[in-house]
Amino acid sequence: MDILFSQIQADLRSNDALRQSGALLQALQQSAAGRDISIIAKSAVEEIVASPASAVSKKLAFDLIRSTRLTPDLWETVCTGIRTDLDFPDPDVTAAAVSILAAIPSYRLGKLIADCNKQISNCFDSPSDNLRFSITETLGCILARDDLVTLCENNMNLLDRVSVWWTRIGQNMLDRSDAVSKVAFESVGRLFQEFESKRMSRLAGDKLIDSENSVAIRSNWVSSMIDFVWRKRNALMARSLILPVESFRATVYPLVYAVKAVASGSVEVIRKLSMSRTANSHDLDSNAEKLVGVSDVVSHLAPFLASSLEPALIFEVAINMLYLADVPGGKTEWASQSIIAILTLWDRQEFSSARESIVRAVVTNLHLLDLNMQVSLFRRLLIMVRNLRAESDRMHALACICRTALCVDLFAKESVRRGQKPLPGTDIASLFEEARIKDDLNSTTSKSLFREELVATLVESCFQLSLPLPEQKNSGMESRVIGALAYGTGYGALNWTEPALEVVEVCRPCVKWDCEGRTYAIDCYLKLLVRLCHIYDTRGGVKRVKDGASQDQIMNETRLQNLQRELVKDLREVNTPRICARLLWAISEHIDLEGLDPLLADDPEDPLNIIISNVHKVLFNIDAAPTSTNRLQDVQAVLLCAQRLGSRHARAGQLLIKELEEFRNGGLADSVNKHQCRLILQRIKYVTNHHESKWAGVSEARGDYPFSHHQLTVQFYEASAAQDRKLEGLVHKAILELWRPDPSELTLLLAKGIDSKLLKVPPIANTLTGSSDPCYVEAYHLADSSDGRITLHLKVLNLTEIDLNRVDIRVGLSGALYFMDGSPQAVRQLRNLNSQDPVLCSVTVGVSHFERCALWVQVLYYPFYGSESVDYEADYAEEDPQVTRHKRNLRPETGEPVILRCQPYKIPLTELLLPHKISPVEYFRLWPSLPAVVEYTGTYTYEGSGFMASAAQQYGASPFLSGLKSLSSKPFHKVCSHAIRTVAGFQLCFAAKTWYGGFLGMMVFGASEVSRNVDLGDETTTMICKFVVRASDASITKEIGSDLQGWLDDLTDGGVEYMPEDEVKVAAAERLRISMERIALLKAAQAPPKTPKSDEEEEEEDEEDEDGKKKENGEKDGKPKGPSTLSKLTAEEVEHRALQSAVLQEWHMLCKDRSAKVK
Repeated sequence: MDILFSQIQADLRSNDALRQSGALLQALQQSAAGRDISIIAKSAVEEIVASPASAVSKKLAFDLIRSTRLTPDLWETVCTGIRTDLDFPDPDVTAAAVSILAAIPSYRLGKLIADCNKQISNCFDSPSDNLRFSITETLGCILARDDLVTLCENNMNLLDRVSVWWTRIGQNMLDRSDAVSKVAFESVGRLFQEFESKRMSRLAGDKLIDSENSVAIRSNWVSSMIDFVWRKRNALMARSLILPVESFRATVYPLVYAVKAVASGSVEVIRKLSMSRTANSHDLDSNAEKLVGVSDVVSHLAPFLASSLEPALIFEVAINMLYLADVPGGKTEWASQSIIAILTLWDRQEFSSARESIVRAVVTNLHLLDLNMQVSLFRRLLIMVRNLRAESDRMHALACICRTALCVDLFAKESVRRGQKPLPGTDIASLFEEARIKDDLNSTTSKSLFREELVATLVESCFQLSLPLPEQKNSGMESRVIGALAYGTGYGALNWTEPALEVVEVCRPCVKWDCEGRTYAIDCYLKLLVRLCHIYDTRGGVKRVKDGASQDQIMNETRLQNLQRELVKDLREVNTPRICARLLWAISEHIDLEGLDPLLADDPEDPLNIIISNVHKVLFNIDAAPTSTNRLQDVQAVLLCAQRLGSRHARAGQLLIKELEEFRNGGLADSVNKHQCRLILQRIKYVTNHHESKWAGVSEARGDYPFSHHQLTVQFYEASAAQDRKLEGLVHKAILELWRPDPSELTLLLAKGIDSKLLKVPPIANTLTGSSDPCYVEAYHLADSSDGRITLHLKVLNLTEIDLNRVDIRVGLSGALYFMDGSPQAVRQLRNLNSQDPVLCSVTVGVSHFERCALWVQVLYYPFYGSESVDYEADYAEEDPQVTRHKRNLRPETGEPVILRCQPYKIPLTELLLPHKISPVEYFRLWPSLPAVVEYTGTYTYEGSGFMASAAQQYGASPFLSGLKSLSSKPFHKVCSHAIRTVAGFQLCFAAKTWYGGFLGMMVFGASEVSRNVDLGDETTTMICKFVVRASDASITKEIGSDLQGWLDDLTDGGVEYMPEDEVKVAAAERLRISMERIALLKAAQAPPKTPKSDEEEEEEDEEDEDGKKKENGEKDGKPKGPSTLSKLTAEEVEHRALQSAVLQEWHMLCKDRSAKVK
């Protein structure tokens, strides 16, 4: 291998262009094979890039540079070679030099562009097509990137030049050369896409913060390009038609984006963001002219849908025509043409790699079609969706289809109400007309999960329909959907129940499904059924006209009553044991018992008899395997049903008394069940004897379905429950993304303008050097958790009076950090640092695991660098090439460097955390099971004491947390909804995950400044707070515990100081001594207590206010006593005392445990 490399290097040193290009090709082959070719790259830079060579050799050398890693010195040589080549007479050599600009590192790019801006501008005027192509392509890639926007933000001259270059790129769309025209269209399209999604900047690894100026700069470029395309749209369409057909695809997006921006008015908002004062070129365009412009573009694109044979082109044109169909005044024909073309691609089995994209494009734009076409597509789309592999795509498509079906149903019903002819096939049942879907729905056993997904999505969509519709501020893809829904539901708050009633009728067979233990879809169905029964009050029977019921209401209630009777019959055919009790509960809670025919009391087909026989079946089910049923829950549900049914109806009571007696006396009931049965029997017998007192055994139906609140997979260990939770997560995510979407960054910027929270203030920089150092260095970092990267941004300022020709910044790592290329340290070479002129550079590192880490910066500057000047300028024609190469290889003396060691830049541990949303119930279930624990105590100083703190509380300021305010800005999810905000103190709960999936929970206990009895003494203003951290992995707590003060500094920005345990014990003992003395004095002076009941009252208040969180203050004995009239305490004081005792109890328990461990 060494012989081969030596041969390649010898060929590179030769003056023969053919041998050089052959050697470069060999080197590229070695690079593609994965071998390290950095030696050859060095030779290529010195012998070809920095020396005169043929255009082919230059191009190959630049390809070689892209495939390897260069040192900063070599990049400097490359930049010198590029500057020389940009003035070279051969345009092909210049084109090769221009092409490498996109690969220049960001820290070197700004200066190179600034130095060569005149040569770059001249390239646009070159007669060479190749050079114009190269400059348009390269600048189109560079100028849309985030790093260049930031460079422009700090350099106004560069901004003016880049704005001019964008204008030139725009003009090149009309260039005489096809290749140049195509690449100019692509460049403008890239600018628009980058404005919408920032995709290219993300791929390039830029993690920059949008400031007000950077948004304004990019918006200015975009609005000027939109203006240009709108003005020249006819010329651009004509130019695109004479391009080769394979290049036409590139011209579609820029045209459509610009025309849509003008027609929909979004360009005005973009112009506001750009803060430009230029007059608008199309302010005077009427709406008619804008619509004509859109029609022209549609007419220009439409022929390609029918005549083109290239699937990618058909798809591109169709997607963009759908984008235009949403413009105000757009026609449904535009959408239908596009969707037919896209579906034809599916039928032809072409473009099969884009199956998901095809379905997504169709379902997202369904609402743009007319009703007939929407209905006709339902059956076909469901079959297409069923065949999709990716779950997220399937869910999104199902959510779109279900929403559209509900829209169509509502719209059609409202149209009929307004006197129009009914449209066939617009009801919900049309979704299930396809034979395969219908078979899936009606068959008991099916291996397909698709039917469960469909029913669950349809039901959840009904629930979304019952909520208020989201506000529609600016027109977009959703405006027509919201319009159709508002049209259908506008005249009655309960209009949504009509499609929901159809849904429960159509999906009735789902209760018979055998889903291998999964219950989520059936739970969804029963939840909707119970809600509808509650709304229509099916317990009270069908209302009559004389009661004020409308015809629609009477019809709907009759349908629901019939559905209930059908479901009662289905009880015998339920195949999932867990569902039997749930269906029993849903029916018996809402069935109209008074409406049953008393003559059929002995008929086994009578609904009440069927219900009672199923109650018997659940109570006496001895084959209940724990994997198939949840017997505890089923029996509880059935006993509740028995109590309510028996209390509502005399005959039901008689039958149930017999069943409950038998169950109670049998061997299947445990002691709890026996006691429960005794209580229920007493209630039923009491109600039987006192008909007016039914309330003792039955309450009003509330429309709740209490079986679907299991969020944790921990509850059941079988696979079916885990699948249920997964399906629930997928359905909810798809539904919320569709019905309540989070607006994109751009939408927020357009809606809220510069006040948007997305325009973050850059982080505060840390100074790394001392006050007397010759170079000033400050740094801040940006973290990207998705890629596991941290970028350190450095600003270097030369404080000496001499200009430094060369400064090296070396960055070393400690902890879990590593460089992407595996090198031990990074070096950034900065040239020509003028006095007091700041220079920016950045370093990106990866983080391998959760650990403390730091970046160590060293500055080496060379005050004597370049003292021996070498004549670089040589005329290639007159001198011998060997002499020229020898002169170029002469290096200036670097001289002795001055080394400046900076303070380490520590990455806060909190930076490696992400907030983890979790409900309090899940949090408290998870908390005891977390194995790793670390506890510690901190102190903080508060402002004001005594009266001042009380006054602060009175006027709305919090009487505690003055040292913990910065916690709110850290990456934690605040779990606790029950933080105790009283005079007594507080308990806060936080949840987070590390970048690598480890769970971390934190509780903070403390007292308020007002209480004065838990600080470090009477005269101080220092408060104690206790931190308890639990984690899923011991390595997390080990890392936190290794430097507790550092962790507290990260958490509270230095607001809390760590306090060792022995100091805590001394302070606690002193506090206890003072308290005991006070209590002794009080007891000596106190009269005998007159209100012994107040403790229990406090405890009751505590239990209510703490939302079910159990406190160990003692248990209540006997019956709860009524409020005492002798108590002088107000309700607020009682509540405060109760909460105070709760916090202090928890606090003392923790301190007691800790002190026991220390002993």
